[in-house]
Amino acid sequence: MANTKSAQKATRVHAKKTARNKPVRSYAKTAVTKARNLIDEKDIDAAKTAVSQAAAALDRAARKGVIHPNNAARRKSRLAKQLNATQKAEDAPKK
Repeated sequence: MANTKSAQKATRVHAKKTARNKPVRSYAKTAVTKARNLIDEKDIDAAKTAVSQAAAALDRAARKGVIHPNNAARRKSRLAKQLNATQKAEDAPKK
């Protein structure tokens, strides 16, 4: 338990922020997971849509200050990289 008044207030503020940020963070994580699963299943068309939705969710979280903008950019980059690698692997045998 916090000892001082300011520490008690900091605990209350932290709890409020956590409650406000949790749904945004959860939605972004879920969107990224869905996109990764579709990429793993090699469902390219659905994966493109899911990656787009995940990027939007990450941008939204960054805009609201839930995650750092560089964190969002890094995650979007990794998703796009995975999608492109899978897409190239699918296209290669067809040639």
